[in-house]
Order: sequence, then C-alpha cells, then structure tokens
Amino acid sequence: MGCTFSGLNALYDSTNVGGHVWINENRFKIVKQLGEGGFAYVYLVKEAIPDSSSASAGGLANKVKDPSHLSDDGTYAMKKVLIQSNEQLELVREEIRVSSLFNHRNLLPLLDHAIISVKPTQGSWNHEAYLLFPVHLDGTLLDNSKAMSAKNEFFSTSDVLQIFRQLCAGLQHMHNLEPPYAHNDVKPGNVLITRKKGESPLAILMDFGSARPARKQIRSRSEALQLQEWASEHCAAPFRAPELWDCPSHADIDERTDIWSLGCTLYAIMYGVSPFEYALGESGGSLQLAIANAQIKWPAGPKAQYPEALHQFVTWMLQPQATVRPCIDDIVYHVDKLISKFSQ
Repeated sequence: MGCTFSGLNALYDSTNVGGHVWINENRFKIVKQLGEGGFAYVYLVKEAIPDSSSASAGGLANKVKDPSHLSDDGTYAMKKVLIQSNEQLELVREEIRVSSLFNHRNLLPLLDHAIISVKPTQGSWNHEAYLLFPVHLDGTLLDNSKAMSAKNEFFSTSDVLQIFRQLCAGLQHMHNLEPPYAHNDVKPGNVLITRKKGESPLAILMDFGSARPARKQIRSRSEALQLQEWASEHCAAPFRAPELWDCPSHADIDERTDIWSLGCTLYAIMYGVSPFEYALGESGGSLQLAIANAQIKWPAGPKAQYPEALHQFVTWMLQPQATVRPCIDDIVYHVDKLISKFSQ
C-alpha cells in the first residue's frame, strides 16, 4: 500500500519540525506536532508543491475527489502510526478501508495514505503508516468544553442542538449504509469543532479505527466475552453502551450502541462530561453499575440552564435495553423539531 515515493521518508527526519514526509507522490513539511497517543502521532503539515504559483497545478489537488476538502493554504493533519505487529498492521488497513466507505461533510475524510516497510530493530516497529486528513485547528469538542468550563462558559441551547444535529447527520450516513456501520467510539474527544464568527460551530466526527459493521449475532458465552473484551479496548468506558459491558450469551447487537454514546455526548455538549462520570468520584461508586441502571445525574446549581426537553431527549436515548432505544432516523426527526422550537 503506497508507492515507492513513500520509501523516501527514510531519507528525512520526519519526526522533527522542519522535516519532510512523502505520502505517495506528494511531499509535506512538518510544521508542528498536534498530539500523540499510543503508537500514533498527529502533525500539522504543509504541502510542498513544485509549482508554488498555483496550488491547482499539481500535488494533492489532482488526487482528492472533492475539492472542498483541499486546504486554502496547503496545510493538513497527518497521523503517523508506528506498527509493531501484523495485528496492528491489519487494524490500520481496516481503518483505511472503512474510512473510504464514507462521504459526508460531518465525517472526517481520509485524503491520502501510505504504509511503508521500515527496517526493524529489536523491540521496534516494522511498518509506518501515514494518514492525511483536513486540519481543524479549533480542536475537539472535548478541548472546547474544557476551555469553556475553565471560564464558566457554556454552549447556547441553539449551538448545542446544531452541534448535535451535525453528529446525527454523520452517524445517519454510517447507519444507513448497506450493511450499516457503527462508529463504536462516539465521544467529545472524537468530534472536531471549527468555529467561524457569526456562525454555529461546525462539528465533524473523526477516528474510524473502531468502526465496524454494526450488526452482530451473539450466540454463545465465548462470543459475548469476546465482544466485551473488544469493546473494553475500543469503546471509551463513560460513553459505552450497557450491552457492551455485559453482553448476554444470546443477543443481536446493532447500531443502537452508537445511540447510547450519542445520548452521552449530547449531555457532554451541555455539561462537559459523560452523564455517568460522577460515579468515578464516589466512594464505592461503579461506572458500570451507573451505566447499567442508566442512573443519570443532572447538574444542580447556577450552571447553564437548558430546556427540560433536552434532558428528556437525553433520557430517551439512554435506554438500558437496546431494543427500546430509538434509531438514528428517529433522533434526527426529533432534533429537527427541537431546533425549530429553540433555535433563534
């Protein structure tokens, strides 16, 4: 995967600011590191176009199908993944394959990618993956919530609904594919926010490393335990659906696992945390038990006040029994009604 140009990465110190990276035929300069986690690093990069007089003269512009994904100033976000095993290699390949299935303005598009072999040393990696995305420098919903909370600020009811509506639109695209796909890790840290003066924030769902076909039949205890183990590695605990904590030996899992996470995320857009994280701070508190019983605690005191209809909306999504949880089309229908009622 990826052509021989990417092998030239070995000629550059591509982990330092000022270094260069090839992703297939296109070269990018490392501007700065944006973040890291596990075996992945995220950088701000700038495309080095041979004919700088015209951004459309070559480079990425010739490869990207949707020109709206192209940067005006040539900057992008690049994720570099250090791959140490065949299992990790397959996970990255699956992320690339799944990302290519989606085409929606509220889902982060994968613009280009390359996987190259590197000479392994003892205890080191043997492949590197480079994934290129549009850059959104206003950070994630989690970043924004933390910054706002520090200043005792909150999203308006209108912005809460507009952000949430965009997440619903992205998930609706995934859930309505054939077969339906679940994101499996919907949370504020996986929602990019772009703010423009005078406009509602733009919300984009990212990170499809955990996305899989949504519908799965569980027919044995070993299959149930296998699903729980997978979920514990790929689905953030405060946003994880009850059926992924304690899966029955006979169950039909579907895309409504995302609806639970979506309900938790709506609560977090309003109040900055999952509705169940309070359990982590209680003596003898159990996050799993709070989730299993859908024990939602609403903030009290002089915090931002939201309409009771939003609280009821969250509660509707957080049904412990997946079979009575609404589907994404139901959610979209009702959020549109709330927008028409509460947005200015």
